[in-house]
Amino acid sequence: MARFSEVYGRLGKADGILAAAAAHRRLAWIHPFVDGNGRVARLMSHATLLETLDSGAIWSVARGLARSVGDYKVHLANCDQPHRNVLDGRGNLSEEALARFTAYFLETCIDQVEFMERLAQPAQLRKRILEWAGDEVRLGRLSPRARPIFEARWFAASCPVPISPTSSVPPIGRPGASSRR
Repeated sequence: MARFSEVYGRLGKADGILAAAAAHRRLAWIHPFVDGNGRVARLMSHATLLETLDSGAIWSVARGLARSVGDYKVHLANCDQPHRNVLDGRGNLSEEALARFTAYFLETCIDQVEFMERLAQPAQLRKRILEWAGDEVRLGRLSPRARPIFEARWFAASCPVPISPTSSVPPIGRPGASSRR
């Protein structure tokens, strides 16, 4: 583990992004724990990319890897294959498989950034909030008055005259429910 820290500990931004994939695979190969090595590797990758990219944790490579767990496991297993010939790296394990895992890892990162970008677009976000409010009303967890309030508050954000937080807006919770517990 000391060598792991030495190799992956102090890298620049571009090297850090590439190294996140290699470090992820390397930690899985070292297998330092009896259980949870994959979870720890995914958490470490998330933390490494969060620090390197300063993304505010709006996206996570761990989510993307979990969505394609079969491909993820195949790529990791392929990295354990011995090198095939003199063109496949100098070490004992396949450098070509590590390069394919790194490409898969980076493509997963890009997929997750694009996914979160789509979710955060105002029109999509508005649609999702209103769908959620409709579902909650149908399930009886929100008052039927909630959807129009969400709609009004959504448009209030772009309104030139702010809505006062002390205005008399009725509570949004279930009918008869108190906000105190």
